[in-house]
Order: sequence, then C-alpha cells, then structure tokens
Amino acid sequence: MPLPADPAHLAHLVHLVADVVHKYDDELRDLRRDLHAHPELSRHEQRTTALVADRLARTAWQVRLLPGTGLVADLGPSGPGAADGPVVALRADMDALPLEDVTTDPWVSTVPGVAHACGHDVHTTALLGAALALDEVHGRGLLPGRVRLFFQPAEEVMPGGALDLIGQGVLEDVEQVFALHCDPAVDLGQVGLRLGPLTSAADKVEVRLEGPGGHTSRPHLTGDLVFALAKVTTELPAVLSRRMDPRSGVSVVWGVVAAGSAPNVIPDRGRVSGTVRILDAEAWAGCEQIVRDAVRDVVAPYGVTAHVDYLRGVPPVVNDPRANHVLSAAVSDVLGEEGRVVAGQSMGGEDFGWYLDEVPGAMMRLGTRTPGGPTYDLHQGNLRVDERAVGVGARLLAQTALRAHLEGDASPV
Repeated sequence: MPLPADPAHLAHLVHLVADVVHKYDDELRDLRRDLHAHPELSRHEQRTTALVADRLARTAWQVRLLPGTGLVADLGPSGPGAADGPVVALRADMDALPLEDVTTDPWVSTVPGVAHACGHDVHTTALLGAALALDEVHGRGLLPGRVRLFFQPAEEVMPGGALDLIGQGVLEDVEQVFALHCDPAVDLGQVGLRLGPLTSAADKVEVRLEGPGGHTSRPHLTGDLVFALAKVTTELPAVLSRRMDPRSGVSVVWGVVAAGSAPNVIPDRGRVSGTVRILDAEAWAGCEQIVRDAVRDVVAPYGVTAHVDYLRGVPPVVNDPRANHVLSAAVSDVLGEEGRVVAGQSMGGEDFGWYLDEVPGAMMRLGTRTPGGPTYDLHQGNLRVDERAVGVGARLLAQTALRAHLEGDASPV
C-alpha cells in the first residue's frame, strides 16, 4: 500500500533526497565531466554503460545489462506483495552526436567529431544521482513502490533505442514512465512543463531520382533530372501544406540536395533528403502515403523515375494528464511554485514518445541556462550547461518517482 502523502512525510522525503544528492555533488559533477569528455555515438555507449553499471553495483539496485549497450535497473520495497506492485520508470538517454565540440572547457570532448551537444551526459548523470537518492530512501525503509531505471542507448538515431528496450520487455508492470530533457533556453532552477504534446513527430525522407541523362542543350530529348529534383524540393512542402490539416503543423526541411558534376551535363541520378516533422499524432499516421503520392505526381511530367525512402522516426511526446500532475507536484516539492514555467511545443523529435504510446507518462524540460548568462542551442558544438542542473535533475527525478507512488489514484485528470 502507498505511504500516506501527507505534507510532513513529503517534506521529510524532499529533504532526505536533497541531502543525499548534495552528498554526491562532487562525484556527480566529476562523472558528468567524464562522460562529456568521452562521448559515444548511438549503440556504441559501452564505456558509458560500464561506468553506470559499476556505480549501481555498489547499491541495492538490481542491474540488467541489455544486448549491445544500455541497462535497466530495478529497486523495490520488501514485504508481502511488494514485488508484484506497479512500477514507476525513469529514463535517461546516453548517446552523443556526430559533431565537433568547440567549447574550451577542461572537459571538452576528447573524441574528434563526437560531442554531447544535446545534454545526454546531464540526463545520464542526473538519473544516476536519482538512483543514489532512491537507494538511500530504500535503505531507510521509506521507498513506497517499485522503481525501474532505463539507461537507454541510441536516442539520436531513427527509429531509436526506445523501441529496442520496449522489445526487450522493459515496460512490464510499468504504470508510468518519466524523463527530463535539458533546455538551454530555461534558467537553472526552473522546469518547463506542458500538458499534452511536448514535441513533434519526426521522420526522415529521401527522394532519389533516376533518368537517362544527357546534354543541357537538349533537355527535351532526355529527362531534366535537376529540374525535377528542384520541383520535388519546393513542391513537396507545398503539397503537404494543402493535403494535410494546417493545425497539424507539418514541416518539411531539406538537409541534402545533390546531383550532377558539370554545368553542361544533365545527370542521370540525384537525391534530396530531409526531415518531416508533424505536431499531431493522428496526422502523422497518414503522412507517409501522402508524401509518396505527392512525389510520384510531381515528377511525372519530367521523364524521370522517383524512389522514396521514408523512415518513420518517432511519434510526438504527449504528456499524460495524471503523469504531468505528478511532475508538477515534484517540481513544486523541489523548487517551489516559482520553479514551474510553461514549455512550448517543440518541433524536435524524441523517441521517449514510443514509451508513451505504450504506457502513460510525461517529460519535463530541465533548465540548464545560468541566470543572466548566454542562451545556447541544442545540437550545436558550443552547448554549455550550468553544471548545477545535474543535482537539480537528480532531485526532480527521484521526487517524481516517489510522488508517482504516493499520489496513487489521487492525481487529478
């Protein structure tokens, strides 16, 4: 049975978690710097996995290494029926990005062309800090229910490591799942919360065109492939803006356009690739077929053949009302009412959305900007975070797990 969620008991847990995280401040700071200096790309997070597993081995957490990289850890109260109760899950992603770290900090990436430019080093360290705090709560007999941690690989690739973990059964008995994500546009000590959609769906699309090629003086005798490719780059976004509900917020942006090697030669092949982002999950379900139909119709007059590679990436992260209430309560516990700010819906994709397709849950935006300091952007090599956010994130994740169990069915819709 859940412990009573009375104010005195909650206050005791808040202070206990804060004291434990503070005790490990130096260790967590050093670990985050270590991870930042040794970033690993998606599905290559062996060193990161080993560091986390080694630290958890000194606690009561039951650790299970996953095939390849990543791990799952479980902790729960003892006593009759305790092992059969619902699970609250907390997730952190571990992978880095294939870009150059251009900061000048002493812990700058030592791996050329790889950087923690999305804050996953913060996510991983914060979750480990939460694990240490919950281990102490468990040791004192105060853990109100089962908690599971996902240290997930491969968030930065599509369709992402979340699907791997789901296929390995990590959601068994999970009642709610929670996560945080760094937000360098939000000040330290504040957390962005949003009911409903927090991110967008994100897919990859590549259109490859093939034709006979020829001389630029005689485009009428061949397929003018470059002209057709240009039509795809401009017409596909235009078609989607008319074929899809404008409220769905569809956005097509190209990152690669490639064709040809000489100004007087019509090439026989070319390609354009980019992302399709959609704010609405229902519209996302039908987008792929519209893209395929539109490409076929756009290139039909130009005597070329189109091949469409469409990779469904991630669904939107849609925060569940009850789970979002738990996050809101946890933020108030840790940071006070002034710690909550409203997060806007991002066009970015997050594979945490796959978990929320299976069980209720929610994600929060962790403020990492030093108040009064510069604003950075994610996926940029100059990203810096205020390191104090690690401890804040650890306390928030631990308190979220406790709140989720203590609230039980009392959370309002």
